[in-house]
Amino acid sequence: MKQYLELVREVLEKGEEKTDRTGTGTISIFGAQKKYDLREGFPMVTTKKVSYDSILRELLWFLRGSTNVNDQLTQFTPIWDPWADEKGELGPIYGYQWRKWEKFVEDREHSGLYKKIHVDQIQSAIDTIKNNPDSRRIIVSGWNVADIDKMALPPCHSFFQFYVINGRLDLQLYQRSADIALGVPYNIASYATLLTMMAQECELTPGVFVHTLGDTHIYKNHIEGLKEQLTRTPKSLPRLQINKKSFWDLKFEDFTLLDYRHEKFIKFPIAV
Repeated sequence: MKQYLELVREVLEKGEEKTDRTGTGTISIFGAQKKYDLREGFPMVTTKKVSYDSILRELLWFLRGSTNVNDQLTQFTPIWDPWADEKGELGPIYGYQWRKWEKFVEDREHSGLYKKIHVDQIQSAIDTIKNNPDSRRIIVSGWNVADIDKMALPPCHSFFQFYVINGRLDLQLYQRSADIALGVPYNIASYATLLTMMAQECELTPGVFVHTLGDTHIYKNHIEGLKEQLTRTPKSLPRLQINKKSFWDLKFEDFTLLDYRHEKFIKFPIAV
């Protein structure tokens, strides 16, 4: 994961001090991009321990369209707890937008009236990849302007696009806000997993994950931990194995991360 470490160095060396919503303080750059070729291995950070189980549970939770932290898939994933209300609700965040984007259409049974339906963006992406792979519109968006005020936390990884070429499936993510120490290792592995799932469903080779970042920042209370990471030597990349099942039938137990060797865990506090 030399690309990730290069990103850490760039922000530490070139970042400028910037205040933030949490009041913690950051050093930040604006506009960065790294590419991870999945044919070279699964892009999991090895210079510290990262919980793939938590990453996978969160992704599957999104793909179910769930927005409540009490969902059984998240029982070992407390990442979202600080933002949930007393009932565990987070509002129409990622999963809702991915699977249930609201759309109003004319009600043919009642002239002049409209009814609400939902657009399943993930299924639409799968269908387009299979039936119109040269499309430049294979995009899934979590950034629904009309719903931002209803969300406990607006989407940091805002939208992503698929690209099919020569039997390979690539994926580019635009992330408006990137927490280098805590969030980015999760984001890389999560979208690499999604890319692998989609490629398998569409009988393509998982290719390049392109990670494009807006506000790319390091919280000031994360600096020392990241400097420690930079002293460590990256290990060989693991491999992701997914059981041969239909996309929507895949469960947590169908995923195996093989040969993941890593350095010891580094604790970074969450800025809420």
